[in-house]
Amino acid sequence: MRTLLLTLVLLVLVSRPALAPPLPDADVEPTAGTWPTWVVGAPAALRPLPPPAASEADELRTLATRRDAATQRIIAYWDAGPPSYRWNELAVAEALRQHDYTHVALRGLALLHVTLDDALVATWDAKYAYRRPRPTDVHRDLSAAVIVPPSPSYPAEHAVVAGAAAEVLAHLYPQRAAFFADRAREAAESRLFAAVNYPSDVQAGLALGRDLARRVIATRVSDGRDRPLAARPRGAGTWDGANPVLSEAAGWRPWVLASADELRPAPPPAHDSAELASEMDELRRFGRTPKTNADAFFWEHTAGGARSYQFWNEVLERSLLEHRLQHNAPRAARAYALLNVALHDVAVACWDAKFAYWALRPVQLDPTFQPLFTTPEHPSYPSGHSCLSAAAAAVLGHLFPRDASRFEGLASEASESRLWAGIHFRSDLTAGRALGRRVAERVIQRARVDGVR
Repeated sequence: MRTLLLTLVLLVLVSRPALAPPLPDADVEPTAGTWPTWVVGAPAALRPLPPPAASEADELRTLATRRDAATQRIIAYWDAGPPSYRWNELAVAEALRQHDYTHVALRGLALLHVTLDDALVATWDAKYAYRRPRPTDVHRDLSAAVIVPPSPSYPAEHAVVAGAAAEVLAHLYPQRAAFFADRAREAAESRLFAAVNYPSDVQAGLALGRDLARRVIATRVSDGRDRPLAARPRGAGTWDGANPVLSEAAGWRPWVLASADELRPAPPPAHDSAELASEMDELRRFGRTPKTNADAFFWEHTAGGARSYQFWNEVLERSLLEHRLQHNAPRAARAYALLNVALHDVAVACWDAKFAYWALRPVQLDPTFQPLFTTPEHPSYPSGHSCLSAAAAAVLGHLFPRDASRFEGLASEASESRLWAGIHFRSDLTAGRALGRRVAERVIQRARVDGVR
């Protein structure tokens, strides 16, 4: 009987419509138009012309009559989170589809989210310059299909983000430009079908987003991505792999660091030193267990390596939802930008150190040693997993302090997993964590003085 009652209660709960989290009583970030931008300078210079005085409500009334099930699904899809959310999802999916190496994906994600952060600052500048009411605030016969954001209507933030994101992604993946253009149109039109924006809000938003994206892209055309392979040293104690992965990333231009080598760590222990011999003994003595093996495989294939950018962005997205920021477009865009800039810059700094020192891997120091899986094709020092995870955890901990220990726990496990797998020395992990935190601190310094509280 008790089991039956519990089952009935669960059926009632799951059948109830999901309640959207409440929006704040006050406007969403009314000062966001004054936040500093990464690239475009004063957002007022990009401000669109004033919205038209003529009523556009009749078109919204017509569209509201065409809200069939398919249209409702599209509206719900684009309204599932802040405007940046779906575009981050699309960018990550495309990077995985294209089999982009981590650094290539991080370069694209940083460019995307810096653009979207600047775009939403410019959007909020225009919103509070013109203070156009939302359609349902003026025309009481209109019914919105989603929660109406408590912010001015012009320009439409989803349209601005769609225009900017499609432009950036078309730049990164030109063969997919038509696909991203279609998604931008769909995202923008969803706000008209939902009756939360006027047609002129959407038109101005798409134009603003595209214009701003082109400006940002133009500043990054010469970002070092075409730099030739670094000169390779030869001799005892150097990494001797056949195909060094993306050594040119060491020359890419960072966003917050002055140069890739600005925070370069001190050299690793010499290959014939007592210190490295002791670290090799630690690897030989380590007692692998099913748990450490499973964790090592998880961080190699599921949450690390080529998927590290997906993992840490999903951690951010979960945090945005848990902290009820899914309706706060400017703050969410800022968080995406801070995380992805940190990941990009630490990847560049890490690869600078790897290809400055060309340190050998454990299996090269002792060819009889058996790692858990194949050692990656790049030098050992510092550990890339340690660099990336430490940087991500530090930035996320700054953004969401109550969860900092959870982020640090993830970063620590990601780092230690490389020793459990037998593909890194202890000094690789230590240097990687330190470098990750130092790069993150540069990003956090920017966040501390950007006026956002």
